[in-house]
Amino acid sequence: MALRMWASSTANALRLSSATRPHFSPLSRCFSSVLDGLKYATSHEWVKHEGSVATIGITDHAQDHLGEVVFVDLPDTGGSVTKATGFGAVESVKATSDVNSPISGEIVEVNTKLSETPGLINSSPYEDGWMIKVKPSNPSELESLMGAKEYT
Repeated sequence: MALRMWASSTANALRLSSATRPHFSPLSRCFSSVLDGLKYATSHEWVKHEGSVATIGITDHAQDHLGEVVFVDLPDTGGSVTKATGFGAVESVKATSDVNSPISGEIVEVNTKLSETPGLINSSPYEDGWMIKVKPSNPSELESLMGAKEYT
């Protein structure tokens, strides 16, 4: 814990941002990875909006605090999600945490790989560990989310 606090304060003093490091380095466990081009909720979910679909998952910071993910509870395709409302849960060796949707819309796809390999959320939170894909019902909700700099 002391090492994490030292790393965080050092990064702030040096004005370092993990958003500028697209790949993991040996120091990557000291800093959570934040990617440019994504939108972030204060509850630590990310959104990647491409065309008419938005992909949603939890951030590197969230998975790091949860620890080893052992189970993921996701909704069914065809359902709907509402902004700031829970749509699923992530269970780790430490705790179970609800996952909130950063936007409202219809669920068009669910990452079924997570039922067999929930650890994808730990190893690849922004790529293989995505959770759901949503067709936004109110795309303007994306504007209320943070960019990489604000989230960092």
